[in-house]
Amino acid sequence: MSKPIPVSHMAFVRARPGRSVELGARLSSLIEPSRQAPGCLQFSLQHSLADADLWLVSGFWVNQPTMTAYFNTPVMQVFAELIQELVVDSFDFHTFSDVSAARAQCDFHLSSAGALQQLAS
Repeated sequence: MSKPIPVSHMAFVRARPGRSVELGARLSSLIEPSRQAPGCLQFSLQHSLADADLWLVSGFWVNQPTMTAYFNTPVMQVFAELIQELVVDSFDFHTFSDVSAARAQCDFHLSSAGALQQLAS
């Protein structure tokens, strides 16, 4: 039986000028329902110390299927609403998976070898 690979998401959400307080309040509605979602290991909302309009929504999940299932829940509708209501200026969303040190080293060496082959040709 294979061990599940933890995955995460990070969404950098920038408020339109003058809308940051509203954005933070609306995003905060995600915290408790998300923490209760099946497979959620951690969920947080953070506000930038250097940029009053920038917020970070992040979550860690036991595996890809649980994270994907979460993305399809009604609680996620808040993002569409914020964009439609012009509260959000930009939305930068990414997903990640854990990698071992050995895999990272292997990927680096394969990438380096590919670059050397391109230089040689």
